Amino acid sequence: MKIAFLTAGGIAPCLSSSIGALIEKYNEIAPDAELIGYLNGYQGLLLGRFIQFPDSVKRNFNQLHDFGGSPIGNSRVKLTNVDDCIKRGFVKQGEEPLKVAADQLTKDGVNILHTIGGDDTNTMAAQLSFYLKKHGYDLTVVGMPKTVDNDVFPVTQTLGAWTAAEQGAIFFENIVNENTTSTRQLIIHEVMGRHCGWLTAQTAFDYRSRMKKRAFLPELLVEQKKWDVDAIYIPEQDFDFKSEVHRLKKVMDKKDGVNIFLSEGAGQEAIIRELESKGETVPRDAFGHVRLDEINPGKWFAEQFAKELGAEKTLVQKSGYFARSAKANSKDLDLIKKSAFFGAEQALQGKSGLAGLDDGQDSKLRLIEFKKIKGGKPFDVSVDWYQSILKEIGQS
Repeated sequence: MKIAFLTAGGIAPCLSSSIGALIEKYNEIAPDAELIGYLNGYQGLLLGRFIQFPDSVKRNFNQLHDFGGSPIGNSRVKLTNVDDCIKRGFVKQGEEPLKVAADQLTKDGVNILHTIGGDDTNTMAAQLSFYLKKHGYDLTVVGMPKTVDNDVFPVTQTLGAWTAAEQGAIFFENIVNENTTSTRQLIIHEVMGRHCGWLTAQTAFDYRSRMKKRAFLPELLVEQKKWDVDAIYIPEQDFDFKSEVHRLKKVMDKKDGVNIFLSEGAGQEAIIRELESKGETVPRDAFGHVRLDEINPGKWFAEQFAKELGAEKTLVQKSGYFARSAKANSKDLDLIKKSAFFGAEQALQGKSGLAGLDDGQDSKLRLIEFKKIKGGKPFDVSVDWYQSILKEIGQS
């Protein structure tokens, strides 16, 4: 038996551990299986590039839990975007990427393929699974849901998201100390989240939970209010700019600074409209997603607020790469292992799907049908813990 692993999309604090957990389980239930990893996601699959896992890796799988990133590499490749695959040299003119991928898996003698990634990765896994079934290929595909945004339908909690929020909080614990470098300082903490504000909200929650456990020295300038969050902006919640300016001006005058947690997708449409009205091209990736790092939402918001608040110094810091590159924390590692062990067991039974917590079945860990998987799941802003934050910081 040959079992293949593939990680794709952006990295998250779960990829390395997911591979480690899958190896651990297969050591138990299929010790003689040959394990391989396609290099750099679907790119490696299309090009037939993979590495075999030697016995030393099987023995030392626990070492993978000590690393972030992916031990077999990632890339963003969409199997149904034929033109992009041709342009990047992954397939030849006239070839169908899905068929090339299916043929490669057959050529390599793969019996089980584990895809670890977000909605794009697993919707591609779904397309591949459907193609294989339609054309009589005997292969099982089991995915695992990875994304720091926690925005995959119908998955309750995606792998790596808890860690990313914790790491974003740690990141801001250092950045917020910059408030001591000037008066009337505006600090914007830009957090990943294209369409979903869960990570921004959870990062703010984790940061404030940690902050409340610290001892401050109000006799000097080390006051809790200067270290607290003053505003949270996420894609799911629109806000009146003038009203927020009025509120935050009072905050700035009172505590000599303003700290904002900003989801990178907040206000995205407004920024895009402004760019297109100027005749500028909006940069997009192979999936049609706007390249947010290039349109720079943090900078745009900083310019708007700095002028209105009379900020003497403005600092925009992005925690995205810091947070998503971390190794999995204990909470995520527990979910990763449960998901991987379950996914491996299901795969050996010849069942395809996504091993995840299903919203539709009381967050039960099950093999979710691929046809149900899609991205863009919004954050539920009505949850008590989030509403409590907004109330405490005076934003509700």
